[in-house]
Amino acid sequence: MTISAIILAALILLVVMVIATGYVKAPPDRAYIISGMRKNPRILIGRAGVKIPFFERVDKLYLGQMTVDIKTEQSVPTNDFINVNVDAVAKVRIGTNPESIQLAAKNFLNKDPQQITEDLQDSLQGNMREIIGTLALKTINTDRDSFSDQVMEKASRDMSKLGIEILSCNIQNVTDENGLINDLGMDNTAKIKKDAAIAKAQADRDVAIAKAEADKAANDARVLAQTEIAEKNNALAIKQAELKREADTASAVADAAYEIQQQEQQKSIQTATVNAQIAKAEREAELKQKEVLVKQQELAAEIEKKADAEKYQAEKKAEAELVQRQRKAEAAKYEQEREADAKKAQAEAQKYAAEQEAAGIKAKYDAEAAGIAAKGKAEAEAIKAKGIAEAEAMEKKAEAYKKYNGAAMAEMMIKIMPQMAAEIAKPLSQIDKINIYGTGDGTNGASQISGNMPIVMKQVFDTMSEATGVDFTEIMRAGTYDAKVNKNINITGADVSVETK
Repeated sequence: MTISAIILAALILLVVMVIATGYVKAPPDRAYIISGMRKNPRILIGRAGVKIPFFERVDKLYLGQMTVDIKTEQSVPTNDFINVNVDAVAKVRIGTNPESIQLAAKNFLNKDPQQITEDLQDSLQGNMREIIGTLALKTINTDRDSFSDQVMEKASRDMSKLGIEILSCNIQNVTDENGLINDLGMDNTAKIKKDAAIAKAQADRDVAIAKAEADKAANDARVLAQTEIAEKNNALAIKQAELKREADTASAVADAAYEIQQQEQQKSIQTATVNAQIAKAEREAELKQKEVLVKQQELAAEIEKKADAEKYQAEKKAEAELVQRQRKAEAAKYEQEREADAKKAQAEAQKYAAEQEAAGIKAKYDAEAAGIAAKGKAEAEAIKAKGIAEAEAMEKKAEAYKKYNGAAMAEMMIKIMPQMAAEIAKPLSQIDKINIYGTGDGTNGASQISGNMPIVMKQVFDTMSEATGVDFTEIMRAGTYDAKVNKNINITGADVSVETK
């Protein structure tokens, strides 16, 4: 074997020994710093490398997350001069950039995490004390995020000089020596309870208002529905009353037509009777009485017709006033119902229904009264027709009287004189007992009673003469001796002339 080969083999063995003894592999949470031969050391993080034995060395630096417990061992006064104790926790690590690693290597090389946190604890506590002195107690408690951010911002400037990166800072607890925080809590608790009570009262009030509005809306709807039902019932009652009145009116007209037909038949019968009576002159007195009766009936019919017309007009006026009062009452009642509460509205609706029922009953009776009035009017027309028929009969009788002469009339008067005397004396025959007293003038009571009969008969003749225009006294004198001697008697009556020579 040559010398060159031996040298080469020795070199290869040397390289292998160097690699075997100088090979290092850094984990991800640690930095291996190889220094010795170079001005700037090599940094291995999560990768492998080789150091030259005897010429280079390997130092380790922990890169993982570390927890630093920051506590104020003594009370620190706040901005408002209140001594507080603050307990906080900070999460830190060594920065991953080369500058931070180099700075951390100068301070924490080959130290475990606990040693690093102990070195950082004093610095972080000092930074937190400085921030506490700038804040008020209420701000520290109510705005802990801002407090921790300010601590991080303050401490980051100092930690960056050490190659440390602050990940987070959380305030765990804040206490004071005099219990002011508890007092603030009680004050806030009381305020919260007060606000909650006010909110609950307002909510209850809103619920009560909403419920009252809902009840009012439901009540208004119920009142409106009941009002519409009452109005419909009222309209139905009025319509039924109108139909009943029309039916009663038609029935009354039919009844009146039937009565008129009967009256016409009676008129025919009476006309025949009157014609028969005209043929019988001896019943002249009875016919005269019938004439007077007809006059009375005509007058009564005219008065009754006028009274019926006035009655009908008064009824119509009363109905119009009633309708107007009902409308006014309905309008006033409707306004009162709208303003009243639920119970009063229901009562008023019932009252209104009762009033409408009474109005319907009144309308029914008004219709019946109108039917009765129509029937009375028809009867008046029938009586009037009867009077016209009798007047026509009397006119025919008067024409018949024109055919009679004085002698015939005198004969008729002589025939009925006994009957007239009997009728005049008839009341005397009905007297059971008479007390007669003298008058002191030479006449006794009996002679006065018997003397009244010729006077009464003379009054009857005078009345008949005035009614007929015929001087019955002159006709009776025509048969006396004086009339026969003088032979010159002129009797002139209503279209009757008697002359004797």
